Formats: sequence, C-alpha cells, structure tokens
Amino acid sequence: MTEQPWIIVGYVNVLPHIKEFAPGSVIVIDEPDVIRKSEVKNALENATMLRELIEWEYQLPASADEFYNTYPDLDPAVVAPLVEYATPFAARLAERYGLPGAGAGAAQIMRDKSLLRRVTRAAGVLNPASREVESVAEVREFAATHPGSLVLKPADRQASVGTKVLHSLDGLDAAWTECVSQDEGNRVPDRERELRMLVEQYVHGDEFSVELLVREGEVLFSNVTGKLLYPGPRPIELAHTIPAAGISDELSALLIARTEAVLRAVDFGSGMVHCEWIVSDGRPYLVECAGRFPGDGIPMLIEEAYGINLAGAFYTVMLGNRPEPLPRTAVGGAAVRFLEATPGEVVSVDGLEEAQGLPGVLSISLPLQAGDIVPELSSSWDRVGSVTARGATSADALRNAEAVAAAVRITTV
Repeated sequence: MTEQPWIIVGYVNVLPHIKEFAPGSVIVIDEPDVIRKSEVKNALENATMLRELIEWEYQLPASADEFYNTYPDLDPAVVAPLVEYATPFAARLAERYGLPGAGAGAAQIMRDKSLLRRVTRAAGVLNPASREVESVAEVREFAATHPGSLVLKPADRQASVGTKVLHSLDGLDAAWTECVSQDEGNRVPDRERELRMLVEQYVHGDEFSVELLVREGEVLFSNVTGKLLYPGPRPIELAHTIPAAGISDELSALLIARTEAVLRAVDFGSGMVHCEWIVSDGRPYLVECAGRFPGDGIPMLIEEAYGINLAGAFYTVMLGNRPEPLPRTAVGGAAVRFLEATPGEVVSVDGLEEAQGLPGVLSISLPLQAGDIVPELSSSWDRVGSVTARGATSADALRNAEAVAAAVRITTV
C-alpha cells in the first residue's frame, strides 16, 4: 500500500462503519489490555478499512514521542483521537508528524480538570470554586469555607466515573470511598493509574454542552446541546436535545462565545470540541471541556438535525483542508433518551417491536437479554440502552424519544 494511512487512536464500536475511511486506510492504535479485554481484534477482523492494529501503551508519558521514533517513516495523512484518554497522545503525535491537531499543550490541559480550571479562570471564564484534595479532612476544610452543596470528582477520568453530588456532609466518608473506588472495566489498561480528586462548589442550573469544529483556531461549525440528568446524586445524562430545546438565541450565542474563550485560553488548534456548561442565573459556569467528538450519539444527532456530514467535515479539517461551509442553524430536531431499569437480574425485555414503529424513531440500542445484570447507576457506562428520534423541533424529537422509551419494558428481579 502506497497511500498515506490515517491513524485513529482508541477503538470505538462505530469505527468500522465510518464511511470516510477508504479500504485498507486506517491504522488503529490502542492499549494492549484494552485490545484484549474488549476483543478488538475480533471486532476488526472483517473491517475493510483496517490497515493495521498496533498495540501501544499510549497513555504513558512520552508515549507519542516513542511511537514517532519507532515509526518515523509512517507518513500518515491524519492523526485523530476517538476516545477521551487518547487526546494527549493524538495531539502530540500529530505535532511530531507535522499534521493538524489540538496541540499537545491544549490537549494536556483539557484532559486535566484541575489544570483547565486554573487556566480558564485566569482567562476570565467562570468556574466553580475548586481544589485538589487527598483526604476526607481536606474535603471538610473546603466545605468550611464554601457552604452549600459540593461535588466530588476525579481530575482526569471520563463518563462521570467517580463523580457525586453531596448536599450535606453526612456520609462523607462512605462517599469518598465510593468515589475513589473506580472500575472502568475493559475500557482502560490493567496497570495502576494515578488518581487525583477534586472537591468543588455545586452550581445549580440548566446544563448544556457546546460542540465546535475548529480549524487552526477558527470555528467552522457550532451547536448547543441541551442536557437532562437522571435523578439522584450522580450527574449522569438521561437525555440530550439537538439543538438545545427551549434555549434563547442570546443564551446560545453566549455559550458558544464562552466556549471560544476556553479554546483561546488553552490555545486549541484544530479538531472537534465538546464543552460542558451549567447556566445559573444566566451565567455559564464551565464544567469541563474535551478535545474530541462527544459521546452519547451526539455526532449522529447533529448530522440529523443540521443535515450535514459532520464526520466528513472533521476529517477534511484533520487532513489540513477547508470543508464546504456548514449551516449555522438546524433544519429539524433530534434527541437521544437513555433507558431506565431497576437494578437486578433481567427477566424480560418487551415492547421493542411496538417501539420500532413509533413516530420519529431513528434507532433503539438495547443489548440486554434475560439473565443479564442491571447495575446501580454510578457512571455513564451503567446505562442499559438508548433510543434516538427526530422531530420538527428538538422538543418534538424529545417527546418522540420519550414515547419510544416508555414503550420498552425491562423487567428485573
């Protein structure tokens, strides 16, 4: 093969189906433990896009520079991350090969919530009060000077792992133990990883995310996504609406402008950005910001709502080119609604056929079957399934998705 390969860091299950990948064009890099535990070799066995699967401990320090010096003549056309933990490696590797990317400095800041708070706060972006803590005693010290509800969270994890809202200090010792005891299963390597915890003031308000496609610091596309959470102390997404349902044009513009301020603060280069906000009394507070595609099916919903090929535009940017102009407004609405089930052993899953025939259905993802175990909801990985739907507006799409979710019945004991 003589064509330049595309390097994709981090396996996700949609990878073999991305239509922008030509046959034999993609080198996939992932952690050896993840490849083994997630059976990535089997998943990619018949993937026509695959050129090579390289096992590499990419989450270790200097791993991108080590990879570059091991494969100096690889001459890729693209280096892009598909998972959160891959963003620093991909950004540094792109730099070494002279390709567009987030920039190693920006990617490292955005992967570390503590650093991101320091850097963006200095740039005038509103952040909740926050500090790193190593013990329950330090949490209590913070609480003494910051009355009200608190949030415990890791500085460098994903999918709300280890995150919990505390409305009082009752049971703090148990909450601390719960939050520092993290298991991401087959999504992370087996080796021990450093854990740094944060305690933050809880900000009450509506939650949103902003998705931007950026080329050399220039925003080419923007979207604001609305977010609903499951009830309870874990801030886990129950639904997303695209574009955000019920939001004013003024607030949408403000959220986009604040996200651009975050990117200037970290000196972000090129790529996709997913930045989360809580709006309290009309003021957006930064939650976190990721230099990658969002999860939860948001990219597909953006493509549906705006009538665009977002992935195609992204890879055009990562190739160093400028895509055709993208629309500023949506042509319809789209939503994802995650399913709910009582923890326990699954007895039956009913109503799927009825649900498939309801208005606006785009997809239903429900891998559960009798005998499976539904766990307590402690992170996004514990959600049992989802439905996506379209509508004339995002509010219509959410109503359609909720009707589909209501038609699916998961019985557990």
